Amino acid sequence: MSITLYHCTVSRSLRPLWTLEEMGLPYDLVILPFPPRLTSPDFLAVNPLGTVPFLVDGETRMSESVAMAQYLVDRHGPTDLAVAVDEPAYGDYLNWLHRADATLTFPQTIVLRYTQFEPDPTLKKAADDYTAWFFSRLRSLEAALADRDYLCAGRFTIADICVGFALYLADARLGWRPHFKPRTAAYYERLLARPAFQRAAAL
Repeated sequence: MSITLYHCTVSRSLRPLWTLEEMGLPYDLVILPFPPRLTSPDFLAVNPLGTVPFLVDGETRMSESVAMAQYLVDRHGPTDLAVAVDEPAYGDYLNWLHRADATLTFPQTIVLRYTQFEPDPTLKKAADDYTAWFFSRLRSLEAALADRDYLCAGRFTIADICVGFALYLADARLGWRPHFKPRTAAYYERLLARPAFQRAAAL
């Protein structure tokens, strides 16, 4: 039984989609208009939350994008996209995986909601504050890239996929790319050049 991924353009579902493409795994892709909970009522029978991504693999059902990437490399590996528990960089790897969504993507979703999806001028201060939050936290990425091309273990991993999506969202939805610091900008260019990213983004 193949993996099925429910996807919306420029959404967190790019993380598992990009991972699938990097690994060369077979999958079925269901592309939904955003937001699926409002535009695709039949989807609620699949995922009662009505959110994407949603991944189905046999009896497994998942709704968290970073967890999906980790699941894919652990369940369908081995692959160098994962960092093993006995590698020195394992803790750094886990930290970047969780930072990608909880620290970098979260503030972007607040800004998007109150400036694009549900514009509310009374909440401009909140949007401005969360914009500043994002860039203050992005300093950790600029610092980490001082002596490396990728985030951990001396190679490209799903930590780069998960953090890379946060940069892609900042670029594609919010137009923040001109504000990336030099090392972050160069890192983002490396990610955009990957054929698997280009295939995933084209879908």
